[in-house]
Amino acid sequence: MTKTVLITDDDPTQRRLIQAVLEREGFAVVHAENGDQALARLTGGQRVDVVILDLNMPGLSGVETLRAMRGQGIDCPVVVLTATGGVDTVVKAMQAGAQDFFVKPASPERIIVSIRNALQMGALAQEAGRLKRERANVTAFDDLIGASPAMALVKKLGERAAKTGIPVLILGESGVGKELIARAVHGASDRAGRPFVAVNCGAISPNLVESLLFGHEKGSFTGASEKHLGKFQEANGGTLFLDEIGELPLEMQVKLLRALQE
Repeated sequence: MTKTVLITDDDPTQRRLIQAVLEREGFAVVHAENGDQALARLTGGQRVDVVILDLNMPGLSGVETLRAMRGQGIDCPVVVLTATGGVDTVVKAMQAGAQDFFVKPASPERIIVSIRNALQMGALAQEAGRLKRERANVTAFDDLIGASPAMALVKKLGERAAKTGIPVLILGESGVGKELIARAVHGASDRAGRPFVAVNCGAISPNLVESLLFGHEKGSFTGASEKHLGKFQEANGGTLFLDEIGELPLEMQVKLLRALQE
């Protein structure tokens, strides 16, 4: 897949030079004239694999733009460029999360090396994060395979849902991966370190649904030999995924609606 580079540089001559070098090497290039425009592109659904960020721009500086990116969870690799080569500014950029830098005007070889190094470091960081999440049994949207427009929209909506505490309805035919999306929403939320409890509503005996979801006290019915907390309490502070919710008896759906409202 072609890698996309976002160039943020208000110098059109320098920008055209870098673009020519990158396109000759097979990269796709998009532009932003300042930090605000770069943030708008990155948060507006523009797929970007690496950012070239000028440190000296009108409005938001390069370092401020980089900090804003990281603050909003945008973790794509960043290469900063500067006309002065000031060590202090470059150090601040690296501390803010940049992977590499070069001083302009730079040779085509230096530009390409910086981009490829940044992509490689970004890929290694993503793999390390994936392995860490896998060890912790946590799924993230970056772990989901697929880059089609439809899949990109699913990920975008899921990431928005993860930032809220409201109930989320996931629709789709059997086998499309609804639980995988639910796990990604959980993994991207502030509940990620808490339990993720999945319940297949279609596999529960109708006379056990209420007890399984809401729990029961010892002796509350025949066979209740001990207290049972229920799935809602088991998932407290985390995420309760109710699969095939439409298979629940209608009277149970009414009680479940009340529980979700309250």
